[in-house]
Amino acid sequence: MDISLTKLPWYAQIGAFVALAAGGCGAFYYYLELPMHEDMAARQSQLVALRADISKGVATARKLPEFREQVAQLQGRLDSLKAVLPEEKDASDLLRRLQIEAARSNLTIKSFKPSPTVTKQLHAEWPISLELDGTYHNLAIFFDRVGHFTRIINITGLDIKGKDKPEPSTTISATCTATTFVLFDKPAKPAAKPAAKGA
Repeated sequence: MDISLTKLPWYAQIGAFVALAAGGCGAFYYYLELPMHEDMAARQSQLVALRADISKGVATARKLPEFREQVAQLQGRLDSLKAVLPEEKDASDLLRRLQIEAARSNLTIKSFKPSPTVTKQLHAEWPISLELDGTYHNLAIFFDRVGHFTRIINITGLDIKGKDKPEPSTTISATCTATTFVLFDKPAKPAAKPAAKGA
């Protein structure tokens, strides 16, 4: 059977063209336009996210000088704290400084004996035995000057003895322990527990 649009009445031909046009438009919408709308919506959301990230980046960049200033302040505080609690022990420097202050106080350091350090969690205590010769007054001046050191030094175990044959510049002999502290760069690891016997 031969079917041709030309044999159909004019209103049927118009209906057929309308149906074909509607089908073409529907196919175009569902297969081309709708995916493009979805792609554009996805790209729009990505653009919004990128603009938000750029805004955050610009805000952070504006605060960068402030952050640098804070870092510089913190570095300065850290340097001043390192002067109070150095990261290493230097016996020669400490002895030199103590000898200078002893000489300024008219005292003589007869003995300077560093002892082994006592390890704590964040620092180590470093005791040093001192033997001094001089007068009560000069000893007090020396301890006052040591108390004004930038580096922390604790004086303990003070023992003062009067001399049997005192002289004007030396009437006493004193022994004490000067304990200073060393800051660890990293916290000390706790000592491993010994294995139980028979394990």
